[in-house]
Amino acid sequence: MNTSTNISVDNGSYEKLLSYLMGLDQYQLEEFKLCLQSPQLLLENFQKIPWANLKATDPTNLLCLLNEYFSERQIWEVTFRIFEKMNLPSLCEEIRAEMNEIAQVQELQDPNQEEPEMPEEETVHRRRYRDRMKAKILVMWDHIPWPEDHIYLRNVTEKEHEELKSLLYPNMTGAQPQTIVLEGRAGVGKTTLAMKVMLHWAEGFLFQHRFSYVFYISCHKMKEMEDTTFADLLSQDWPDSQAPIEEFICHPERLLFVIDGFEEMAMPSKLSDSPPCTDWYQQLPVARILLHLLKKELIPTATLLITTRDYRNGALKKLLLNPWFVLISGFTEGDRSEYFFRYFGDRNIAKKILHWIRKNETLFHSCSAPLVCWTVCSSLKRQMARNPHFQLSTQTTTSLYAHFFSSLFATAEVSLSDQSWPEQWRALCSLAAEGMWFSNFTFAKEAIEHRRLEASLIDSLLSLNILRKASDCEDCIAFTHQSFQVFFGAMFYVLRGTEGSIGGPTRHQEMRVLLNDALADTNFYWNQMALFFFGLLKRDLARELEDTLHCKMSSRIMDELLKWSEELDKFDTVSNHFEFLQFFHCLYETQEENFVRQILNHLLEADLNIFGNLQLQVSSFCLKHCQRLSKLRLSVSSPIPHAELTFDLENLEMRLVDSKIRQWQDICSVFCNGNVSELDLSNSELNTSSMKKLCYKLRNPRCKLQKLTCKSITPVRILKELVLVLYGNNKLTHLNLSSNNLGVTVSTMIFRTLRHSACNLKYLWLESCGLSSRVCHQLFLELSKNSSLSFLSLGDNDLSDIEVKSLQEPFEMSKCSLKELSLEKCNLSASSYQNLALLLPSTQRLTRLCLGFNQLQDDGVKLLCSSLSHPECALERLVLWFCQLGTPSCRYLSEALLRNKSLTHLNLRKNNLGDEGVKVLCKALSHLDCNLQNLDLSDCSFTTESCGELANVLKHNHNVKILDIGNNDVQDDGVKRLCKVLKHSNCALNTLGLEKCNLTPACCQPLSSVLRSCKSLVNLNLLGNDFGPDGVNTLWKSLRRSTCKLRKLGLERDLYNIVKGELEELQEKGSFLRIKCKWDFNDLEDKWWW
Repeated sequence: MNTSTNISVDNGSYEKLLSYLMGLDQYQLEEFKLCLQSPQLLLENFQKIPWANLKATDPTNLLCLLNEYFSERQIWEVTFRIFEKMNLPSLCEEIRAEMNEIAQVQELQDPNQEEPEMPEEETVHRRRYRDRMKAKILVMWDHIPWPEDHIYLRNVTEKEHEELKSLLYPNMTGAQPQTIVLEGRAGVGKTTLAMKVMLHWAEGFLFQHRFSYVFYISCHKMKEMEDTTFADLLSQDWPDSQAPIEEFICHPERLLFVIDGFEEMAMPSKLSDSPPCTDWYQQLPVARILLHLLKKELIPTATLLITTRDYRNGALKKLLLNPWFVLISGFTEGDRSEYFFRYFGDRNIAKKILHWIRKNETLFHSCSAPLVCWTVCSSLKRQMARNPHFQLSTQTTTSLYAHFFSSLFATAEVSLSDQSWPEQWRALCSLAAEGMWFSNFTFAKEAIEHRRLEASLIDSLLSLNILRKASDCEDCIAFTHQSFQVFFGAMFYVLRGTEGSIGGPTRHQEMRVLLNDALADTNFYWNQMALFFFGLLKRDLARELEDTLHCKMSSRIMDELLKWSEELDKFDTVSNHFEFLQFFHCLYETQEENFVRQILNHLLEADLNIFGNLQLQVSSFCLKHCQRLSKLRLSVSSPIPHAELTFDLENLEMRLVDSKIRQWQDICSVFCNGNVSELDLSNSELNTSSMKKLCYKLRNPRCKLQKLTCKSITPVRILKELVLVLYGNNKLTHLNLSSNNLGVTVSTMIFRTLRHSACNLKYLWLESCGLSSRVCHQLFLELSKNSSLSFLSLGDNDLSDIEVKSLQEPFEMSKCSLKELSLEKCNLSASSYQNLALLLPSTQRLTRLCLGFNQLQDDGVKLLCSSLSHPECALERLVLWFCQLGTPSCRYLSEALLRNKSLTHLNLRKNNLGDEGVKVLCKALSHLDCNLQNLDLSDCSFTTESCGELANVLKHNHNVKILDIGNNDVQDDGVKRLCKVLKHSNCALNTLGLEKCNLTPACCQPLSSVLRSCKSLVNLNLLGNDFGPDGVNTLWKSLRRSTCKLRKLGLERDLYNIVKGELEELQEKGSFLRIKCKWDFNDLEDKWWW
């Protein structure tokens, strides 16, 4: 074992929690968020999550927020309480079971205590099996090749057995999981650890009373096997091929299976289609047998120890039952330092190299694999010996590997003719690339012969430790480390030639797929392959490889890449999860600034998390070349030093500080290109000096920034520097400072700037900012002196004691240009509503008001409606969602709607109106002179009965264009009543929301009839309803007709899949119909207000 194993354990609870949150529909997810704001459901003495961060977040980011505010155990407790409150009994049962399991494994026992001894005699055949397995493992061990100058770090410790035992007790308690996954990058020691478990059991040192038999299964070896039975598979390593199968069947709990290298196993494409199997004697493909073993169908009580490189993205994730994950990290940081010191001998040289390599976090982390450590050290040592003026600063990851291989071949003697070299390199690189596509890391003799690779080259590659012989597969070879295969796989795409590596697509087509996949994926090996690919574009590096390896590089590769980059401005980088930092890292690897400038000319937006030196370096290198960039999200957590920081004796620290400051200045310079209009700095940690540098760039006359978001900034005090921007940039119109506890000093400085004539701010968000009523009073005073601000959101600030009435005089409403005001979740008191009622008639410019998530109640609505009825009230949109309204509120609103001629949008979502309330409301809506156009009654606790009243509204009032009644017990009869009106030629409704309305296939025929004849309906939300295949097919008969005007249909994914193929054919013929599995908004303003 090369070093002490750096182990971290994950029992999969994060993914289980995420699956529960992902399973919630949009109404349930909103309810969950609302419950997180309820003190009764939260644990004592815990900080509440800011509503500004919570309200629009998706399940994945919601779980990230929960992790930020609670421990794992607390998340489970809070989730259980909320699901209980939401009346989700089945989910509560599942969570209770998970919590019990966590509690059990947290009951500490002695981790060193073996299972109690089970009286049994060691049989002859068991001893013979032990001896055979010991011999087999030792032979495999002896066949593992190590380079001659590799430094072997051995962890000599009395606790080695305890460390190995911890693999099967990864939670360090007496409770033992039955499925353990060892995951980690190639070469960090997963197979070594698995083999040691096997060896120590065979030698009688470990698990004697826990396991009677331990089986070693090599996945790449199994891949080549013919169909067999599970019993025969177990008999292969038996001394006389007569394994005691009946003993195995009688005591399955005493069996351990070590399954090594799962990523090399070609699993069936449709795992769910495989019927269960419990028969040990059924003849099956080997992959099927492994599938049933992993799913715990063949031996439910056996223990599995699995090694894999990329569990998170693999098929393994779908198979395992309650696994524990053990991350094998390989060399610790101390191990890496010791390796460098011992390899170079000179500690000063090693220190300088380590200081440089630590700045490249990706490469330094890769050195956790011993062979990568050796490769880096060998490459640097060879270069330093060859060039006395060698400079570390010129090195990239690609150049390290390229110099390593070129230096090996500079002195190697290979009996190949000059004409053979290019084709031989192309054949080897094609083999490497094909292996990457198909996750094949071990190559049989037939594959070598098929590529026509000559024996002399293979022998040389073996002697140079670029290739190695597989330890458990005769005549098979593999690259000594996977990074070697990745390098040569990437090199295939820069060599001359047009044929691809896998047959069919051309090299150019393969390259495009590679880049699109690698830059939208977090798979380390694909990322590394893309990195090497770009790094090989460096001209002097390509020339060196051509000279030393006698290969031929393509002269058209850069032109091909520039053509690929032209699609970046059309590519939806956000929804496709484009990895901008990975892309920038790849471009930095080229060191070809002119090429980078050309390729980045097509980039219109970027999303960057700068959390280390490397991210800062590559971002500064690339952003200064993004001349057309218009949107940038920049989250900075890597410290940018002050200019006055000191340095150590060797000046290394000084140079690092200077370079970081220059890099930050380069990043800030992108705002002077005249195109960046949106900047999001949320979740950044900056010092005053860095913030000032940024703000000076943002006030540059060439800066065209319009929208600036600064949510959750640390420390908050640096936001004072924004005054520079507000004074100096009259193009800035949108500012979001939500989720910052601004305090009096910062808020006062910013508010005073609002009245300045140079400040042109129009939209201001101050949600969850901890603002007091006194501070908000100051804000309103300043607004009375400003003529530009038209939108203000003060959501999630405690304004319970604000005296709105006192603002009437100084506010000077006739001078204020404020049109849109949100006081959502502001804990407004009864007196506040009375003052608001007095204020509305005097604010003739105020057209939108949001009072959602306040305890307005019926009395508050009564006061509000008295102002709505006033002839001077100009309000157009009113949001009263989740305000504890009932039937009386509907009466007050009905009276106001008949008097008010300006109100066109009303949101009453999530209020307990019931059938009686809706009935009262509909009486007013049915009047021809009611001007309401958009009505949201979703989640308002009404039934089929109300649909008759709503149908009457649509029949008589043609102003209503949008109606959402989702999450109500509408049922099929309710829809049928609506459909009778929707079929009328004079119906004007264009959007209807029926999500989660308890609908069945019985209502699909009336809906289908509407889709055929209605000329106005263009948006229909049917998500959350179980229509089944028959119902969807009924709808589809009308949807595919040319007379159907529908443009957007909300449908569950499984139902959408039924008609997906036909829809795509329809769209190719020019149809505008789109099916959404998650409802979105046509109007972004509506999204904000509704």
